[in-house]
Amino acid sequence: MASPAVTSTDTLHRSSFSAKARSTSSNAVSTYAAESRRTRRALLLGVAVVTLLAVVSMFVGVTDVSLPALLSGDPAAWEIFWISRLPRTAAVILAGMAVAVAGLIMQLMARNKFVEPSMVGTVESATMGILVATIAFPSAALFAKMGIASLFAVAGTWLFLTIINRLPSRNTLLVPLVGIMLGGVIGSITTFFAYRYDLLQTLNTWMIGDFSGVIRGRYELLWIVAAVTAIGYIAADRFTVAGMGADFTTNLGMNYKAIMRLGMTIVALISAIVVTTVGALPFLGLVVPQLVSLFFGDNLRRSAPLTAVTGAGLVLVCDILSRTIRFPYEVPVGMIMSVLGAALFLILLLRSQRKEASRPRA
Repeated sequence: MASPAVTSTDTLHRSSFSAKARSTSSNAVSTYAAESRRTRRALLLGVAVVTLLAVVSMFVGVTDVSLPALLSGDPAAWEIFWISRLPRTAAVILAGMAVAVAGLIMQLMARNKFVEPSMVGTVESATMGILVATIAFPSAALFAKMGIASLFAVAGTWLFLTIINRLPSRNTLLVPLVGIMLGGVIGSITTFFAYRYDLLQTLNTWMIGDFSGVIRGRYELLWIVAAVTAIGYIAADRFTVAGMGADFTTNLGMNYKAIMRLGMTIVALISAIVVTTVGALPFLGLVVPQLVSLFFGDNLRRSAPLTAVTGAGLVLVCDILSRTIRFPYEVPVGMIMSVLGAALFLILLLRSQRKEASRPRA
């Protein structure tokens, strides 16, 4: 039988432990609620900024489409607005949102923050698919060509993931280096056949993002990527778990391979549709998830809406610059994004190296 002194000590320890557990749980709940409020405020601010940029975007261009002209009922101004300005702004927002979220999913699947679809061979594979469809089935419908491009994009993504899973080391810089080399090989093969069939000029239109050809009736395919992006958001928790590894996912009773297949399909569909419609948007899927992760963490459920809004805002800024930097002429938006994205990528890369160098060595 325990003595009264021992029983009193055990009770005191249990009470202390319970108090600490309640305090820790209360702090965790308070921290989560504070982060959720901060994320909602940032999201509302982001939506307001994107709305303002979208309004500016609809009134930038060679043809005079001003608010007074629209309010006065000018038929020419309204025609340009409905046929060109509104579809172009919608295409910019849809493509920016989708590519940024695809980059976020790609980084979780590869478990590396320095990869995106245009750096691991996915976009190059989609371009090869479009080229194959153009050569083999020149009279095929756009949906058929997009389907072939999606199959090639899935194959390219699967090949990249297979290669990095066989690497002896998951070094932060080795994974994107392998992706760049794979993309280079696929791009070289595509360029060779484009040269053989005199399709180099057509190939360039897919490799460089450009919204100048977007008008009503030529961008509606991008609404499909909005639906695909929504599916990615619904499955956000599964991708977050899969990003922790196959063993962890399997121990939670989830099908790791099925989640990876879903992720590859989403990334491939977004890449194929965006490349088919407006061309490749370099670095977008790389820098936007990184920037959002720096300030709001890695939880996909919370960061996906912010990533989508930030992606749309960044492409809107680049598109407005592409139309004003040599006004009245226009440069491809892919050119602006390459310069801006490369600069941001180098900053993030150097920041990561300084962070690793400052860690204490064992």
